[in-house]
Order: sequence, then C-alpha cells, then structure tokens
Amino acid sequence: MRLKPLHLLCVALPLAACQSVPSAAPAGGASATALPGQAFAEASCNGCHAVGRYGSSSNPNAPPFPAIANQEGLTAETLSTWLRGAHNYPSEMDFYLGERQVDDLVAYMLTLRDPNYRRRPD
Repeated sequence: MRLKPLHLLCVALPLAACQSVPSAAPAGGASATALPGQAFAEASCNGCHAVGRYGSSSNPNAPPFPAIANQEGLTAETLSTWLRGAHNYPSEMDFYLGERQVDDLVAYMLTLRDPNYRRRPD
C-alpha cells in the first residue's frame, strides 16, 4: 500500500502534537533574554547593590547599578578598567572578577543608562 501525501500529513500531525515544547524561560527563573552580565550581577552583586533598572541597594554604601552607569563621563573603558583593578574595590567587594565576567558585567551595566536618569538626593 502506497501512502499519499495527505495520509502522511494525517500521520505526522498527531506525532508532532506529542512532542514536548521547551520552556520559554531557562531553569532557575532567569529571563530568557537576560544578558550574562545580568545573571552574574544578580548572583554576585545583588547582596549589596540594586542591580536592576529600579530599586534601592540593601547596603546604603553600595550605589545602585543605574547610579553607576549614569555617572557623567563613565565609559565602557573606564568602568572596565575600574572593575579589572581589584585594588579599587572596597573591602566588602573582596572577590576576583575574570576578564569575561568584567566584559559581561560592563555590557550589562551600560544597558542601564538612561538619558533621563536623575540621581536621588543624598
């Protein structure tokens, strides 16, 4: 017996309907569109800094990432240089960042720039 194209379609559609569809969000609750630097910031910096676009830092001495990203004169190069120089870190930031982590973190932080950003008064 030879199957016609219509018969093949009738067999293929039910089989396709049985296939599992991957979740839109990766495991762990991270956004599917999260940048690697964002994931790193949420895991490593969030204890002191507000790492998202909005919010206050839990440590009053740790500026929110948008306040850092929107500093006048800040560039990818100046931020990268500061992050690569561990001697710049306050004692609370006593950890090492690899080259890729710095690049990813800088790329993420620069997404927080906003031409309408206004620093909160101290």
